[in-house]
Amino acid sequence: MTAANRKTVLVTGANSGLGKALVLAFARDGSRVGMLVRNEERGRAARDEVAAATENPDIHLFVADLGSQQEVRRAAAEILERFERIDVLINNAGTAYPSRRTSPEGIERSLAVNHLGPFLLTVQLLERIEASAPARIVNVGTRIDTAMDFDDLDWTRRRYRMMQAYGQSKLGNLHFTFELARRLAGTGVTVNCVFPGIFRSNLGGSDGAQGVFWKTVDLLLGWALPSPTRAAERVLYAALSPELDGVTGQYLGNRRPIKAPSQALDPRANQRLWGISERLVGSSHDTLPSEA
Repeated sequence: MTAANRKTVLVTGANSGLGKALVLAFARDGSRVGMLVRNEERGRAARDEVAAATENPDIHLFVADLGSQQEVRRAAAEILERFERIDVLINNAGTAYPSRRTSPEGIERSLAVNHLGPFLLTVQLLERIEASAPARIVNVGTRIDTAMDFDDLDWTRRRYRMMQAYGQSKLGNLHFTFELARRLAGTGVTVNCVFPGIFRSNLGGSDGAQGVFWKTVDLLLGWALPSPTRAAERVLYAALSPELDGVTGQYLGNRRPIKAPSQALDPRANQRLWGISERLVGSSHDTLPSEA
């Protein structure tokens, strides 16, 4: 990659699994890479490993718990201070919790981390991304056929169930993708969501679902699952492929569109979640792209 074509890429959830595989791929391609991680020690180790393996010293570490709106805003300010442009933003981080937990703002934590964190981070960086156009936003989703209960997003009325809460929060990525793509039409910024497939993952890490569910899955089936490197190929296609120049508002699987859950295809539902999200993160209208 020549200096003129060199991209600046930001990846969340970047210190392990799919996120780390993406960072490695971008770094090998000569990109300037930002790694947003929750744990600074593990993040530093991953950054140093990537820099040594790729001989690319232009790897930058940013630390924030996506479940904390204060930390997201602080990290976004640091990113904007360091990066004069952002060509690709990949919202990859995601987690699940075996029991109901809340964020510092009192929001159910899987919703806070998986949906509101990426929503707020993207909004905070959006002006810089638009100024970098043509640019791409890629949201990493999942494939669970569910619907969001807009009257109980916080799981205060229903019995909390880990996978249902995870599925609902990740469905938020699709609502967000479709609504943001509509609002950014004509700006040169595309927004797509990618299902990377089932792969060996450390979803949730040590304080999430990993300890009670995914470790068991990995023990029983991990040998048969693709690696994060294989899964990263789908995300890299969405982030870099010339075939997707100007393509926006898509839900992608293995290099082709796939069907989204019916609720996510409803523009009114997209708009409804946008409005709820706006209120929950306390952003004013002048910081958010308006309806077309």
